[in-house]
Amino acid sequence: MRHVNIILSTALRTTVFFVPLIPLIKASLKTALISVVFLMLLSPVVSAKEATSMAIDPVMEKIVIEISEELRCLVCQNQTIADSNADLAVDLKTQVREMVKAGQTQEEIVEYMVERYGDFIRYRPPMKPTTVLLWAGPFLLLLIGMTVLFINLRKRSALLKDGDLSSDENERLKALLESEPVQKESKS
Repeated sequence: MRHVNIILSTALRTTVFFVPLIPLIKASLKTALISVVFLMLLSPVVSAKEATSMAIDPVMEKIVIEISEELRCLVCQNQTIADSNADLAVDLKTQVREMVKAGQTQEEIVEYMVERYGDFIRYRPPMKPTTVLLWAGPFLLLLIGMTVLFINLRKRSALLKDGDLSSDENERLKALLESEPVQKESKS
């Protein structure tokens, strides 16, 4: 009974201490809620990026987009620089735009990028001796995987055929199965 009295008196003292603070807590919750709503409304403005500069000539911009769709983003590696928003991709698009403005052809621009970054920058690399593994690699891996699977399945079926019991082993197994089951001790 003594413990209950101590707990109740502690709870009463704590409640009496916090009662005057209730209006302050309500005011701070209201202020916190207003702050959160304000920050949520402000977040799109803060995270917005500057729009990418478009060429004045729509025909020239179409050429820039075509070239950008042929070049791989070196940061993302699974996107073209036209699709990527990485800083390097934005820089490469700007460089392509400037080269188009300077009058270079699509082939010249792609060749310049290949000289600078290698064939990896091409989203669809050409078939040459240095890229044969890139083109044949997936098929080689599939062939190796299928071969390993076939060998394992043959080994497994051979093990199952060799796993047959002799007549002595069959009699011994039958005797073991017909014998009295072992009683397990029950835990109580």
